[in-house]
Amino acid sequence: MLLFSVTGFACKKVIDVDLNSAAPQIVIEGNINDSRGPYYITLSKTVNFDQTNVFPPVTGAHIVMSDNLGNSELLIEYSAGIYRTSSLQGTPGRTYTLNVISEGKEYIATSTMPAVVAFDSLTLDKILLGNKRQWVFNVHFKDPAGVKNYYRFVEMRNSIVSPNIFLYDDRIQDGEPITSTLTIDTLHDRDLIVVFFQCIDKGIYDYFRTAARIRGGRGSQSASPANPLSNFSNGALGYFSAYAMRSKSMIVP
Repeated sequence: MLLFSVTGFACKKVIDVDLNSAAPQIVIEGNINDSRGPYYITLSKTVNFDQTNVFPPVTGAHIVMSDNLGNSELLIEYSAGIYRTSSLQGTPGRTYTLNVISEGKEYIATSTMPAVVAFDSLTLDKILLGNKRQWVFNVHFKDPAGVKNYYRFVEMRNSIVSPNIFLYDDRIQDGEPITSTLTIDTLHDRDLIVVFFQCIDKGIYDYFRTAARIRGGRGSQSASPANPLSNFSNGALGYFSAYAMRSKSMIVP
């Protein structure tokens, strides 16, 4: 139970909110990109807010991935709750649909893969933030003019993917050279850094934008008062993203 105090002028009201009685919900997370497959879809269930973040896999689902040109395939269950493609290839400009049937319910999401934007360069700086010096990576690229673009950056250090959410859109820099700064908490000499530069659609941008806002709890798959804006139908949590991707790597000197 959480206690929230609501104060107004001379009165105070205490509201009890039960966070531990939510029914489990299905969580679907998957991607397709313009790199060579296979691509993977993960199905799991939420847990109550007070439980540990061990999310039960959802097995035996019927999953079909297709594009707007009529190509489709039935995914196979690679391991418990993890499904993969065999032949479908991600191509920029196509719209992809993921259809999931599990426990008698159907969930559908669509995502359009944007055109590729060149990843020009990756640079490393150490700047003063507050009272200490902080490592930052700068991602440099040229935004295409006249097209609404949304970007996500995924940072991996020594093969470990960072949980940080880095997003950018061209609302105020359409068609211009852009430098986006990624703050890294701790770096050591000879660390290998890889930055994945993803061109995403607005639905996926909104998912990660809202995830970043509510982040800081006990995990995005806990049954909590708020969840990111999913692009799935029928109340499913999670996302399905079709994105174009480029990457660059650097070894910390």
